[in-house]
Amino acid sequence: MSCEHCEQTVEEALQGISGVSDVRADHEAENATIEGDPDSDAIVRAVEDTGYEASV
Repeated sequence: MSCEHCEQTVEEALQGISGVSDVRADHEAENATIEGDPDSDAIVRAVEDTGYEASV
């Protein structure tokens, strides 16, 4: 992620996952903090579908 728009894109993708209660993406730290109990594979797929790399 390189900007605030990137953060918003990732946050919106992650908010659509079942079990996610809150998301905060940080482009400077290049990470996202997720609260809740989502499936880790769903997290990776959602982020990769936006064009970014992901790992859990």
